Amino acid sequence: MLVREKRSKPQPWADHRQSIRHRWAVPLHAVEFGFQWTAYFLSRWAFLECLEYLGILSVLFAVVFYYSEAGDREKQKHYQAWQVINTAQGKGGSGGRIEALQELNADRIPLVGVDASGAFLQGIRLPRAKLSRANLAAADLRDCLLAQGDLQYAELKSANFLRGDLRGADLRQADLEDAYLVDASLQGADLAGARLDRADLRNAELQAVKWQGIASIGSANVFGVRHAPEGFLAWAMQHGAVSRGDGP
Repeated sequence: MLVREKRSKPQPWADHRQSIRHRWAVPLHAVEFGFQWTAYFLSRWAFLECLEYLGILSVLFAVVFYYSEAGDREKQKHYQAWQVINTAQGKGGSGGRIEALQELNADRIPLVGVDASGAFLQGIRLPRAKLSRANLAAADLRDCLLAQGDLQYAELKSANFLRGDLRGADLRQADLEDAYLVDASLQGADLAGARLDRADLRNAELQAVKWQGIASIGSANVFGVRHAPEGFLAWAMQHGAVSRGDGP
């Protein structure tokens, strides 16, 4: 609410001067007296009051426009994120892709078919990401968070998932050949149709993993896997898996 103070008319200079005790202070009081009259006249000027109201209205319009354009700003933000990802395609390093991918996923934008092969994505956080048919071959995904992610038909060949969190991930039909899954958590992950040939699964967490439909596991290293479901190790060894402490 706009509050304006109504000023009373200043007393005449002669009366004001009588209240001044020291002669040296007269010039200072004269300046103050001039300001008092200036403030008095301006307080009675309706034009200034209109300017104050216009200032308030401009703030209100700015707020309205800000929220009305929120959708366009969000689209622009997503466009820029995709531009970063596509520009860095086929290149090593991060190239800003970690932030771009996390931003899109946070806004629940599907990342279906994204190509980040060979990218440095260590520590990326993409919980529940829609990454079906994504190409993450040879990507550095150490310490990643892909829990509950949709990675159906994803190209994950030679990807580094050291200590990665893939709990509950949908890895059906994914290509995990030569993938490095040492100390990774695959708890509750669905591996139906997945190819795990030569994958390094040493010390991986396999509790409740859905393994019965695995397509192939030849030469994969299952040394020290933790909480493997009943029957998994015997099946894996029968289908060409190995158990060595020095790698696949």
